[in-house]
Amino acid sequence: MSNGTLYIVATPIGNLNDISKRALDVLNHADIVACEDTRTSGKLLNFYNINTATTAYHEHNADSQTPKLIEKLQGGQSIALICDAGTPLISDPGFRLVRAAHEHDIQVVPIVGACAMVGALSAAGLPSDKFSFMGFLPAKSHARQKLLEDYKNRTETLIFYEAPHRISECVTDMAIIFGDEREATLCRELTKTFETIKKLPLSELLTFIQNDPNQQKGEMVLVVSGQTKQSTQENYDNWLLALAGELPPKKACGIVADVLGLKKSEVYDRLLALQND
Repeated sequence: MSNGTLYIVATPIGNLNDISKRALDVLNHADIVACEDTRTSGKLLNFYNINTATTAYHEHNADSQTPKLIEKLQGGQSIALICDAGTPLISDPGFRLVRAAHEHDIQVVPIVGACAMVGALSAAGLPSDKFSFMGFLPAKSHARQKLLEDYKNRTETLIFYEAPHRISECVTDMAIIFGDEREATLCRELTKTFETIKKLPLSELLTFIQNDPNQQKGEMVLVVSGQTKQSTQENYDNWLLALAGELPPKKACGIVADVLGLKKSEVYDRLLALQND
């Protein structure tokens, strides 16, 4: 008997009409629909009169469920993997099942569709030629700020998911680490009734969020512009010259190198070039 197929099916992130005909066909004809939460997915399946059997597959049972689902696939059954909303595996469960399917030579087929990350990027008004998806930041401010420090000099657009009860604290930390003027777009409740897409400098975006309690509810995506090379160079030069005016050159270069994560020799060469100019 040949193996079945594992389908990775994108489902709507809000508006139930945002699902493809192909996705509906797969959900109708699969032997099993593996759901992150069977109650949540049941609403979608009922809306489209899909009666396929469901089973729970989430981060808490993935270790025990993965081999069981692989066994069913090896027995010739097809499985449609879905998450509560959007594309599975994008900050949602599924990686272990997909990896196991590849290890057992089981065909994996993506059924593409809605994804909050991609939808937010498309509407954010920020550069989209290069971007990185960072997922959720740590819940604690100290850990969050530490990670943001690692990201602050990245030049590509950065995309984050955030919980509504932490959105104000998160934007506060971003303004502290990235700077008040770094541009960002809040994409909230995408495709839903109270959808918000607001693009502002981080300091102004924070005020917008704090002044309206409704902006602290629902599903959140934050799209943040990368550090531009021009502003990085300008800040670098200004700091370096200011410090070199007060400290020995090597000391000044050492401080700038440590703050920006650069090589001391590179900073020293830059100081010499500035002084020669």
